[in-house]
Amino acid sequence: MTLLMSILGWLTSGPLDRIFKTIDTSIDNETKREEVKADLAKSYLSAQVSVLTGRGWWFPLLFLIPAGLWFASVCVYSVLWCKACIFPQAWSIAALPPPLNEWMGAIVGSLFIGKAGEQIIAKLRK
Repeated sequence: MTLLMSILGWLTSGPLDRIFKTIDTSIDNETKREEVKADLAKSYLSAQVSVLTGRGWWFPLLFLIPAGLWFASVCVYSVLWCKACIFPQAWSIAALPPPLNEWMGAIVGSLFIGKAGEQIIAKLRK
């Protein structure tokens, strides 16, 4: 369970991480602390899964498709067409403004966390 919590903490490092840190500082009993964290992670992941499997499953696509296109274009550009790469070009792909770059990370991360968490919880229940 500790490995699962550390993996989730590494992947989220956002709101869930801040909640876990609050739990660590406010609850003294180690067993109770781990139980609260496990329940919190389970409810967080089930909320992510319900978004992806509910009626509004298409709504996250409004964010994920542009984020995916931007991320893929940055990756391809960074490998092939940057100034010191295989096919150097004068043009570049613009970076996102400061609040949007953090949001993109959260959006893409939530997709992977929701899907991976669903599979991990399903395996733990067996």
